[in-house]
Amino acid sequence: MHLTIQQLKLFASVVRNRSFTRAAEEMHLTQPAVSIQVKRLEEQAGIPLLEQVGKRIFATPAGQAVYATAIGVLQQLEELDQRIDAFKGRIEGPLQLAVVTTGKYFMPHLLGQFLQLHPGVEPHLKFTNRARVMERLANNEDDFVVMGQVPDDDRLVSRPFLENILGFVAPASHPLAGRKGLSLEEVLRERFIAREPGSGTRRVVDGIIEDKKLRVTPYMELGSSEAIKQAVLAGIGVAVLSLHSIRLEVASGRLVTLDVEDFPVTRRWFAVHLKGKQLSLVAQSFLDFILEEGHKVFEAEEPLPRARAKGD
Repeated sequence: MHLTIQQLKLFASVVRNRSFTRAAEEMHLTQPAVSIQVKRLEEQAGIPLLEQVGKRIFATPAGQAVYATAIGVLQQLEELDQRIDAFKGRIEGPLQLAVVTTGKYFMPHLLGQFLQLHPGVEPHLKFTNRARVMERLANNEDDFVVMGQVPDDDRLVSRPFLENILGFVAPASHPLAGRKGLSLEEVLRERFIAREPGSGTRRVVDGIIEDKKLRVTPYMELGSSEAIKQAVLAGIGVAVLSLHSIRLEVASGRLVTLDVEDFPVTRRWFAVHLKGKQLSLVAQSFLDFILEEGHKVFEAEEPLPRARAKGD
């Protein structure tokens, strides 16, 4: 068989994603282009490597053998690139990260500062929900991922690097704005806008509510912090958000943080990867950078309210 590196990459992506469409998105190609390359690979093998069951694609036994070989070859090539970069002493090349959606309020700032120091780095940044980040982590698709709630899994390595301060927010005109010592029960009687079940923020808030033995039915559930922020700005209700995400709105007087018992609460952002993973020189350099510089991202801005309860 006369294989190309591109064919191996495409085939591995199709098998991993179980979809030509998702593989095409991941590889920044059209779906027909991916299909053609995989078809050529099958023609060289002389045996089907993939089969479709319903709407999903699965590797045949022969395809599993090709997939295992592809992963091994691609990993060896990546390690070779890392060694060559290390010999050169240059920090340049691809950096692949997956970040939960709330991270979009700080990660571009960190990445921008890093790129000023190392302009040869080629960042590939994916913002997505927690479930997809967990899937990418399990499949080892990124150099590392960034999340706020790390699973209790001894196969993972996690490094905290930045505080994630969560607080109740409301429009500046809200009746509770400016009041001191609000009880959690009182605030939850308002129209409470929550993240979808399974998100990191939702897990934290649900845990605090359960500890207080309170029950609440959210007035609305939304799939992103940005959508929740816009709903609060529109006067629909109150919500718990990362205070990093509302700095501009607080500074402009459009939103306020509410003085609620047990809030704000501090959690941490973590860089997470599989145990035993050998980070590239670029990835290790960026990880070292955020560990050392992450807390300085917002130093020049107005300090956030401090948490009343420990977050970890």
